Amino acid sequence: MRRARNSGKGENRVSPGQRTIEGGSEQAAPGPRVTAIRTALPPHRFSQEEIMDALAGTTLGRSETGRLMLRKIQSNAQVATRHFARPLAELRALTDFTDANRVWLQTALELGEQVLTEALKAAGTRPREVDAVISTTVTGVTVPSLEARLAHRVGLRPDVRRIPLFGNGCAGGAAGLARLREYLLAHPDATAVLLSVELCSLAYQMQDTSLANIVAGSLFGDGAAAVVATGARRHRDGPELVDSQSHLVPDTEEALGWDIGSHGLRILLAPEVPALTAEHLPKAVHDLLGRHALTPDEVATWIVHGGGPKVLTSVERAFDLPPDALEPTRRSLAEHGNLSSASVLNVLHTVMTTPPPAGAPGLIAAMGPGFAIELVLIRW
Repeated sequence: MRRARNSGKGENRVSPGQRTIEGGSEQAAPGPRVTAIRTALPPHRFSQEEIMDALAGTTLGRSETGRLMLRKIQSNAQVATRHFARPLAELRALTDFTDANRVWLQTALELGEQVLTEALKAAGTRPREVDAVISTTVTGVTVPSLEARLAHRVGLRPDVRRIPLFGNGCAGGAAGLARLREYLLAHPDATAVLLSVELCSLAYQMQDTSLANIVAGSLFGDGAAAVVATGARRHRDGPELVDSQSHLVPDTEEALGWDIGSHGLRILLAPEVPALTAEHLPKAVHDLLGRHALTPDEVATWIVHGGGPKVLTSVERAFDLPPDALEPTRRSLAEHGNLSSASVLNVLHTVMTTPPPAGAPGLIAAMGPGFAIELVLIRW
């Protein structure tokens, strides 16, 4: 892999519970490992053309200018198909936040139960062996939280530790992996799971003609993912969660997120997001890699959240990546759209089916509201 143009040197140090991947002495025992990932998608699958035609009729009405803009956005999105929680006709009829959130909860519980059960089975782990469960979502609201509602349905113990996350948006998958790692570092004999459920179609504002809403309507899809991980003393196979890094950019709260009101969840999506990625991601990556005496050209796998084509191009240019470096991410975006927090987990699942040689470093990167960057360094 070619060396990044924006090279930089982080401090060559290793924090407690970490160890260097290249060139350095062992500082601690190996970290937690991901033993299984599974993803689940709703059964309603549509082509991009079907979706955009439905949005044109509902959101833009008879506006020919709007339809021309919609076709341009559609062609730029590089999304071929997406899965939605409900048929398009039912989604178009959901004009009330209460009804939309009720559908969200019903579908989220169904998908969550399915994907958790499948991931535990793939890991050879019984539900009662799970010591902690982390959940992340940003497309609906429920109290009790999703993992609390699912605990007894799936068969988790009554004393399972619950860590619900909300508000991380597209960065939630990477942030969830980081929190998973931290819990398992403190409990090396434990097993923990991460659940991501995102039903973006139910947050779409049918009457909102803003460019941000229409761009979101061309990109986001619905899906769920579940990760099973074990502490270092459990001796399981799978990529090791070596280290993590967070970076919160000041004065960017309005760049990405929700405008929440009686109307529901209205998207905030500034055109500056690709530029923010290009400006701030390199430093965060170099800080993380520098702690392990690594440079970007030594990263074997780039597992990047599929935020959209412009964001992916910003990442490729920032690190001078070869054309195929983000192929798994671009394929996930084309086949499923942007699944918010579940996207990066879907890409990780794909890469785990044909992993690189043992010991190779990998980088998980996702950007979300804040503007926030969440990174996880793994070792295959």
